[in-house]
Amino acid sequence: MDTDAGRARAPRGVMVLRTLAMPKDTNPWGDVFGGWLLSQMDIAAGLMAGEVAQGRSATISVQNVVFHSPVAVGHTICIYADLVRVGRTSMEIALEVWARDVVHVYEPERAFVAEGTFHYVAVDTNGRPRPVPADAKSLVRAAQEADSAEGGRSL
Repeated sequence: MDTDAGRARAPRGVMVLRTLAMPKDTNPWGDVFGGWLLSQMDIAAGLMAGEVAQGRSATISVQNVVFHSPVAVGHTICIYADLVRVGRTSMEIALEVWARDVVHVYEPERAFVAEGTFHYVAVDTNGRPRPVPADAKSLVRAAQEADSAEGGRSL
């Protein structure tokens, strides 16, 4: 990877998704489409939102998505989520995408390649907004602390 951006620090949040960029996800030059990466980010944010909402949730907005460097076929991407805010029915989740080559030339360190902020709303079975459980944020924080204590970084 061509970037040194973010190598001096660790990812923020907990890893909620890890996947491999495949040839079907790329343009003719071998770089993944931004839309594919954005969809992976939405999946990752949705996983955290489901944990926080303790049930169904829906994307309501995506902001400040920045692609810092290309991701090539064969790169493993890891998406880290940080719960920024919990409202009555909504959640704000900041994401960071880190990547490294594990197929062509093994890279031991990940590079910071993208970021964005996702807003979700907890919804009931009819798709209407519902309150986020009052203890949701403290339960997620406790899970994050337990993961860190065990040496893991996943939700």
